[in-house]
Amino acid sequence: MYSDINDLHINLPEDIEKVKWYGDFEQAAKMIDLRLDTPIPEALKKRLRYEKEILSRIPSQYPYSWEDGLKLLQARLKDFQEEELQKLWEENAAEWIYIKGQIHFKDDFFDNLIKTRSWIADRVINPEDRPSEERGKMLNRVIAKMKTQGSIAYRFRIKSTMTIRKESEQEGQEIKVYLPVPVEYAQIKNFRLLSVTICLNGKERLASEEEYTLAAPEFPHRTICFHTTHHVGQTYSVEFTYENHMTYVSPKREEVLDGQPVMYLEEQLPHIRFTPYLREVTAQVVGEEKNPLIKAKKIYDYITSHVMYSFVRTYITITQIPDYVATCWKGDCGFQALLFITMCRIAGVPARWQSGLYTTPDSVGSHDWAQFYVAPYGWLFADCSFGGSAYRAGEEERREFYFGNLDPYRMPAASQFQHPFYPPMKWNRNDPYDNQVGEAEYKERSLRSEEYETLHVMVEAEEILH
Repeated sequence: MYSDINDLHINLPEDIEKVKWYGDFEQAAKMIDLRLDTPIPEALKKRLRYEKEILSRIPSQYPYSWEDGLKLLQARLKDFQEEELQKLWEENAAEWIYIKGQIHFKDDFFDNLIKTRSWIADRVINPEDRPSEERGKMLNRVIAKMKTQGSIAYRFRIKSTMTIRKESEQEGQEIKVYLPVPVEYAQIKNFRLLSVTICLNGKERLASEEEYTLAAPEFPHRTICFHTTHHVGQTYSVEFTYENHMTYVSPKREEVLDGQPVMYLEEQLPHIRFTPYLREVTAQVVGEEKNPLIKAKKIYDYITSHVMYSFVRTYITITQIPDYVATCWKGDCGFQALLFITMCRIAGVPARWQSGLYTTPDSVGSHDWAQFYVAPYGWLFADCSFGGSAYRAGEEERREFYFGNLDPYRMPAASQFQHPFYPPMKWNRNDPYDNQVGEAEYKERSLRSEEYETLHVMVEAEEILH
């Protein structure tokens, strides 16, 4: 169950661990069942029960055998050779696992390669595969505007819809569907719920007040929760508007106060954990520095210059995320944010989670970032993945901006890491840590991410002129 994630820091028995990473997931699950029938400590039982959930989710994310992966790359890249794939594999650049002792690559490994390595992106055959440079240009424009004006504000109107995939629909079953909405705090103002609708056979109707619950304005993982009866073909939508107000700050070492608050400095199992290794890395990065602003900046600079952005398998399948990043030196936005938060807390700098959607006038996508606290400035932002992207592109001004600031294209739906929903889910979530694409459950089980699709549509975005 949801509380069992706190025991993920417990190591698996070695025999089960060996079978798992050989890639015989069914055998590993069988060995867990055998172990659960023996008199072992309750904490280990909870760890093993949750491991069965993890084992069931890993293999489907790695559909490409070595031969299939090579064919894919050769079909989409000019003159790609097997020796190049061998090198990418050895460098851990092409995400992979063993399945029954054979290498399999992740479903999005090609997209990750062209996103992060220009020498590969330059060789794509289909022009539509090439990553666009427009996002960087757009960010440079809005950053320049924030610096000139001192602040910027946008009003967004978003519609989010969840569709249950046909093979997972259950006619007449009780269902709960959770869709993210903005947490009303920090940079968010003037949230307004426009509609909560259910559509069946092309006919959309307003959900009754008995069919949904809107979590409180500052609830840490804020959602609209539908609780109704599902019918085949039925979809669930919420439409809302909100404002994002961002003020540009340029924090200075000499202005930092001697007295700093003591908060958001604790461990939070299983991920925000002060392991001996992370303590050592933090000590190496921070050195003898005492100023909390400079400590945070040293950590930010280290992560953005050392960690390569990488798509990752679902968070539920990785048992200690900051250690993963700090040993593999790769990870997505949330992985990098968690490493930053953990290292800041080890260094005595308050840090916390913020995440939700990246909302430009043209598109909406999932994104995570962090906040850290330095008096007299209060809560400041740190987006390591955007900073790292700027670093790789040689955009130092943009990299500097994302230490302390954010662009206005954000919708925080989660203000804390690893917080339950309201009303709570009965079964395990696909992502027990975050809240971006929603969750769903029937009375007897939760739905996995491949069983539903959430579409966020930007209906309207406009700058608020002062």
